Order: sequence, then structure tokens, then C-alpha cells
Amino acid sequence: MRHNWPRSASGAPPLAVQVWGDAALFTRPELKVERVTYPVMTPSAAVGVLESIYWKPQFRWRVVGIEVLSEIKQFTQRRNETTDIASLADAASGRRRLDTVANRVQRNAICLRDVAYRIHAHTELGETADKPEAAYRDQFRRRVTRGSCFSQPYLGVREFTAFFGDPDDRLAWPHTEKLGLMLHSVDHSTTPPSFTWFHAELDVGVLHVPERGIPAEGA
Repeated sequence: MRHNWPRSASGAPPLAVQVWGDAALFTRPELKVERVTYPVMTPSAAVGVLESIYWKPQFRWRVVGIEVLSEIKQFTQRRNETTDIASLADAASGRRRLDTVANRVQRNAICLRDVAYRIHAHTELGETADKPEAAYRDQFRRRVTRGSCFSQPYLGVREFTAFFGDPDDRLAWPHTEKLGLMLHSVDHSTTPPSFTWFHAELDVGVLHVPERGIPAEGA
């Protein structure tokens, strides 16, 4: 099925990459104790995968759509986590060692099993861009075809590795469902981090992503 994806400022269609893995956990940030996944990949998680493959300060990724290629299947996992968390400054300087043994807690997590997605996104140029959009797009395509990445991409949490490759003609899972409020983006420049949201709906296996999310009420 062909989709009428929004085009970039230069008129180019979005880039596409296929990602898959044995498991995924796209955590709902509003749930503090137990880790509960969204039913599909979030736009912020998709940006994380794209930046792992190709990142430059001259542009940012804007996800416009995510095709869900596999039926949504969940499972429960008990995970070890730590309540001892260092600040960003301490972590960067190595001034404080974390005592993960003394502060270990076990939490249940509701995860996804056997996931596959096709991400569609634009490279939006910033003020420091020194090349045309086409140059960054071509470099991304080459890296996807070669299987090159700056760091191993993951599906929500680092223990769930994401594999990626060129998109194929596989059809999206033919399912339609209103998913409610979903995380759109996270702004780590604020303390604490701030979130934006959008009303998500799976339309015959396709999650359409608006250009901007909306802040939470009272934010």
C-alpha cells in the first residue's frame, strides 16, 4: 500500500528503514513503578534508532510515520534495576561510583515480543548545515545498506537489540485501533526532562506522527 507521507521542505519523500527484534519495551513515562510498554514503537524511540545509525549536529530527525509489520504480542519479564542514579555531571566525571548491588530492585515489565517496524522520517536541516539535504539522505541510505551504525540501536531499552536494513515490500499489519495519548518527544535540556504527547491511532497498521506534540496540562 502506498502512503501519502508529508514531504520535506525541499519536496523529498521521507527516508525509510526497517527495524526488528526479538523484544521491545517502549516505557510509558507516566507509570513510575512497573515498566509497561506502549503497544507500538513511539516516535522518540524511532528517533533514537535513526540517530544510532546516522547522526550529525547539522540536522535533526523528524518521524512522520511508523508502520507496524508484526502482530502486537506481549510478555511479562522480571528485570533487575537500581535506585542509585548518578547525576549527568557525576556520570561524566566519574566522581561517584554507583552501588548497584545495595540498591537493586526487581520490577515486572510488560514487553513486546517479535516486533518489526518500518520507520519513515525526514532530515530537517539546521542553521549549521553545510551540505544540501540530498547529501545527508544519501549518506543515511548507504549506512543502512551497509549495516553501519554509530552505536548499536535498541528497542526502548538497551538489552533489546534492534536490527535494521533496507525497507522491503512487506505489508503493514492490517489492524486499526485508538491507542490514546502517546509520548511524542522528550526534551532533556530541561530539569526535569519535559515531555510532549499526541493522540495516537493505528490506522490499518500505520501510526501517523504529527510534526509537533502537545505539552502535558499544567506543564
